Amino acid sequence: MTDINDLPILLRREIEARIVGPLIEAFSEEFGREKTIEVASSVIQKLAEESGADLAERCGGNSFEHLSKGNGQWSAGGALEREVLEKSDTQYHYNITRCKYAETYKALGLQDMGFILSCGRDGKMFGGFNPDIKFRRTQTIMEGAEYCDFRLSLDEEDKAAPDE
Repeated sequence: MTDINDLPILLRREIEARIVGPLIEAFSEEFGREKTIEVASSVIQKLAEESGADLAERCGGNSFEHLSKGNGQWSAGGALEREVLEKSDTQYHYNITRCKYAETYKALGLQDMGFILSCGRDGKMFGGFNPDIKFRRTQTIMEGAEYCDFRLSLDEEDKAAPDE
């Protein structure tokens, strides 16, 4: 292992959660939950966007092909079980049918923060990877659903011509 990018993401999230979870709880007691969550979410999303840009650089590009090959760290050790529904140059649709991230946060007693610490990063990470990616998800295992529905697109029709 030469740097943090060699660690599976699940292990990184567990390490982060063991530190950040108690900090968020302490700050919530001192300054109020709503403001604490707002600030923490903002920081986490900024880091996610930077992570996405870094991933594109490490993958040598920002296409769906690059993304599908580069997301191995998130799935390492069976952390995610993915069912690919469609993958093309403009569409990448898949479901996550098992999520050890949700299981880990629950085991740590932090299931109420799991969405903030993990799932809430996804949109910004994809945006950092490729600003043209449109991301839609309507449910997550973290929030009690059977599966997470990831729908990513690069629709040409979404790229409207500039105003004349």
